[in-house]
Amino acid sequence: MTKTLVIAEKPSVAQDIVRALTPVAGKFDKHEDHFENDRYVVTSAVGHLVEIQAPEEFDVKRGKWSFAHLPVIPPYFDLKPVDKTKSRLNAVVKLARRKDVTDLVNACDAGREGELIFRLIEQYAGGAKGGLNKPVQRLWLQSMTPQAIRDGFGNLRSDQQMQGLASAARSRSEADWLVGINGTRAMTAFNSRDGGFFLTTVGRVQTPTLSLVVEREEKIRQFVSRDYWEVHAGFHAEAGEYLGKWFDPQWKKVADDPEARADRVWNFERAREIADAVRGKAASVTEESKPTTQASPLLFDLTSLQREANGKFGFSAKTTLALAQSLYERHKALTYPRTDSRALPEDYLPVAKDTFGMLATSGMRHLAPYARQALDENYVRPSKRIFDNAKVSDHFAIIPTTQAPSGLSEAEQKLYDLVVRRFMAVFFPSAEYMVTTRISQVVGHSFKTEGKVLVKPGWLAIYGKEAANEVEDGKAGDKGQPLVPVKPGEMTHTEYAEAKALKTKPPARYSEATLLGAMESAGKQVEDEELRSAMQEKGLGTPATRAAIIEGLLTEKYMLREGRELIPTAKAFQLMTLLRGLGVEELSRAELTGEWEYKLAQMEKGQLSREAFMQQIAAMTERMVKKAKEYDRDTIPGNYATLSTPCPNCGGVVKENYRRYACTGADGRGDGCGFSFTKSPAGRTFEPAEAEALLRERRIGPLEGFRSKAGWPFTAEVAIVRDEEAGNFKLEFDFGDDRAGEASGELVEFTDEPLGPCPICGAPVHEHGSNYVCSKAVPTAAQPTPSCTFKSGKVILQQPVEREQMAKLLATGKTDLLDKFVSMRTRRAFKAFLAWDKEAGKVNFEFEPRESKFPPRKFAGKAGAAAGTAKAGTSAAAAKKAAKPAAKAAAKKSPAATAAKAPRKTAAGKPPSPALAAVIGPDPVGRPEAVKKMWEYIKAHNLQDPKDKRTIVADAKLREVFGKESAGMFELAGILGKHLQGDGE
Repeated sequence: MTKTLVIAEKPSVAQDIVRALTPVAGKFDKHEDHFENDRYVVTSAVGHLVEIQAPEEFDVKRGKWSFAHLPVIPPYFDLKPVDKTKSRLNAVVKLARRKDVTDLVNACDAGREGELIFRLIEQYAGGAKGGLNKPVQRLWLQSMTPQAIRDGFGNLRSDQQMQGLASAARSRSEADWLVGINGTRAMTAFNSRDGGFFLTTVGRVQTPTLSLVVEREEKIRQFVSRDYWEVHAGFHAEAGEYLGKWFDPQWKKVADDPEARADRVWNFERAREIADAVRGKAASVTEESKPTTQASPLLFDLTSLQREANGKFGFSAKTTLALAQSLYERHKALTYPRTDSRALPEDYLPVAKDTFGMLATSGMRHLAPYARQALDENYVRPSKRIFDNAKVSDHFAIIPTTQAPSGLSEAEQKLYDLVVRRFMAVFFPSAEYMVTTRISQVVGHSFKTEGKVLVKPGWLAIYGKEAANEVEDGKAGDKGQPLVPVKPGEMTHTEYAEAKALKTKPPARYSEATLLGAMESAGKQVEDEELRSAMQEKGLGTPATRAAIIEGLLTEKYMLREGRELIPTAKAFQLMTLLRGLGVEELSRAELTGEWEYKLAQMEKGQLSREAFMQQIAAMTERMVKKAKEYDRDTIPGNYATLSTPCPNCGGVVKENYRRYACTGADGRGDGCGFSFTKSPAGRTFEPAEAEALLRERRIGPLEGFRSKAGWPFTAEVAIVRDEEAGNFKLEFDFGDDRAGEASGELVEFTDEPLGPCPICGAPVHEHGSNYVCSKAVPTAAQPTPSCTFKSGKVILQQPVEREQMAKLLATGKTDLLDKFVSMRTRRAFKAFLAWDKEAGKVNFEFEPRESKFPPRKFAGKAGAAAGTAKAGTSAAAAKKAAKPAAKAAAKKSPAATAAKAPRKTAAGKPPSPALAAVIGPDPVGRPEAVKKMWEYIKAHNLQDPKDKRTIVADAKLREVFGKESAGMFELAGILGKHLQGDGE
């Protein structure tokens, strides 16, 4: 019997499809990765399972950061599995290749990205053929109710109908690859021309987003504050007092002065004259009152939820997405969060009523009465503001499900509460106000007072006390306030009047909330009408990617977080200067996205071929690389700083240019004495304040964020030292390794309080340079010859180790859990304790025990024994892994057969080559053990380069292993792998 394979984008959608099809197609059996009955096999991806890559013959292994191998424009793209979802991909591919599966249904999300996810999986499953050659149909859903799903299966779209969308999806993916890879490599090659490695990432969405932040910062820096005055007065009426603020009723907006306002006076004398003229005088009063209403905000999409959570709780966009994803996947309490829609499908009214029913009977006592009220008073009814198919894209708005959650963390509860309140509020009546505008006329001068009284709270009742914030205080006379009444024809008295001095303020820096808003509305800033129309509400990025874009800019040190503000770094300004100088500003403008969206929309309609679009992208890529490659001037024009500290060599003026801070002579306009230092040593760009401090103090740090030529991060101090050979000064790294002092015999004098006893010898431990050291590990007056080896860095893998943490380690054996370590291998952040390892004689990492996400399985016989033999201290997941082979054997074989089978041996080490055996011995060994023994040999023979401890200088034995005179510490594992016979690690 033949079957149809249905591939959804997410497991939850696969479950919804199975529930919808069961009444018409029969019961499904649940398997590990799919559901199956006589007609259908239903499975799912988990987002993207496959990504594109350059084919092997076009993939540059060495020299990819140089112009010699640019641009990279492969004639086609290969596919590779996404590492973290390989097992899911293998399961889906296995199902797709089954002989009884004769056709496929693409049930991924209804949009361009969903189309791409399915097409790449189908192509990957087909292998060299480029596809499975099985008929494909498209399920197009905008609602997930069972009836909508059944209707969708009754109206499947043909593969031919979807070709335009499929072409647009592939083209967008490949164009992003071409621009991102070539742009990043070209800008990195340009910035690394003077030596070192200066990673400069660019991208179609990332760079315009950064441009928004840089342009805002430029406006702030260029802003010149102006003094102005407001005239405030207090008026006495029979019923009491009220406030008012002077304004000019004849004022009109001034095009060339955006700071002008009707209530601002730019001259103190004029402001004082007004105050003096009205003080103590009678005022005639006219007023107008009118009712106004305020509807609740729309339902949340991801971006508006991230903005609200950032404003209310300070959650980052990344944190909000992770919490929403947990509430969706783990707790089943929210609908799919990665959505850009703020409406619900028109057939979702019954689901909304069921959700209110759940909320009315839930344990949320502060909200349950409002849910009951909504049901009793029939608030939950059709409304185009809420239910509108035209406003539903791949997904609908984020709302609570009909499942009441339990066991939420505090942060999850806050976010869930936020979504529930918004969901309820959108059905409630509008809030009603009475707004009164009062004009008090005093000797020809007008004063305005605005009063705002909440008459019916409507949806604001759900927010309780927070509703009070909706009516702001009225101390300044121009905000909402309850007003004392004034009788018709009553004259009031001006009790006091004063001129209040104020200053204009620069625009505020972006927070994550406001930057998300700016990304969302970026399309509205595009001048070209067609491009603006193409972008519509798309903006920069998608709701699902915006948080990652912001985090990426922070990770690459283009921006810093200070409180809730996002501040661009010197590296960001340097990138924008570079793009402007090279004439490739399109990379930093939203217009590029607008242009692509316009052309991709044409492609979806069949009005533009995929080939024509990709030719245009290739031409743009070649032009971008060519401009960077052929730029031949010494510097790039820009707005550069002048340092206040003089040149250390000649006393001249030191100025910034694109690449360096350089002496420009006594008059600041010449070539100077030749003194200069790079702005970006080892890929980290100095902030102007850091450059100033370095020049003034001749030393700064330790600073984080440097990268070696191999791309590894490191921390170091930077010093300006005298170069006698050149007769000038130069920049130099200081890695805090104080053996140079030892070698010279220079005595160390500690000035800080001891942190605690040394774990090796018991002597006091102090701060010294970039390390914490035992007082007996360096030469001192009391002990000129060091006798101890204890030393631990003040920054380890980018994690600062504060004094109190080192004191805790010395007192108790380990620090608190520290969360800013960054792995040199994966470059991912991780958490760990620092603990004293007595056996190794050094400070090591200690990790939190992990709990398995899944309950442990019950095993019988040998499976139980296998699980029981897992080492103490290993996680449940590790024990499960140890038990798995035994469990499978127990399931497949009879007890007798199982007992007869010999236990499986663990993998043995590999025999070393003769050259390596001469260093570490002839016994078979694994690569980690070989590296450990190699380091023991290197340290025992003192083979580290004294000037650079990361370089090993080969002796006669190591020359045979290395095949050269020296090797970097990060090369060791690779070199040794070649010398372990049969090692395929």
